[in-house]
Amino acid sequence: MTNVVIVDYGVGNLRSVQKIFERAGEGATISRERSAIAAADAVVLPGVGAFRDAMDKLEGLDLVKVLRRTALDDRKPFLGICLGMQLLADRSREGGDFAGLGLVPGTAERLDVSGARDLWGRALTLPHIGWNAVTPRPAARLFEGIALGSDFYFAHSYHVVCRDAADVAAHCEYGTTFACALERGNIFGTQFHPEKSQRDGMATIRNFLALCRQRAAA
Repeated sequence: MTNVVIVDYGVGNLRSVQKIFERAGEGATISRERSAIAAADAVVLPGVGAFRDAMDKLEGLDLVKVLRRTALDDRKPFLGICLGMQLLADRSREGGDFAGLGLVPGTAERLDVSGARDLWGRALTLPHIGWNAVTPRPAARLFEGIALGSDFYFAHSYHVVCRDAADVAAHCEYGTTFACALERGNIFGTQFHPEKSQRDGMATIRNFLALCRQRAAA
């Protein structure tokens, strides 16, 4: 069994994330203990809400160093979901200019939907909420076996602009083209919610767990 720890820092519905790992055949522990995170085989950082508030909570719980060490030094599989993906970046422009975890070079910026309209001619608005087609890049490991153009569930107003285009695992269209998944070595992110994305969301979690097992076997 893979020892997956879901980081509890008071942001988001952690139980729904835990349940998708259980349905994928792996238990997952919800914890804010630094020792549990350090001992994990893989770490999941979910989140909804504001970037600055989330970073303040991580810092207040003294979790930033152990998260960085786990991802960058120990190189354990690390998955950020929704706001958790944005926290992987160097900085965010949400409500100012704030430092992130610095795991993936890039900046979280507001989606630009100005002048954009949907198929019925209605102006696009933020947040971007609902189902949208995702286009993975070839050989993106989180999307192995998932059909091109599959729909995933989104709820966000900001997205990560990667400094290195090679870190973009998939993109989506909503007023503009934006990165909706990241892969940088052992570090992964999904702007969509796998736990709300039914069959294909489950497939991304199973792919993540397969990568965890590959690392454990190496």
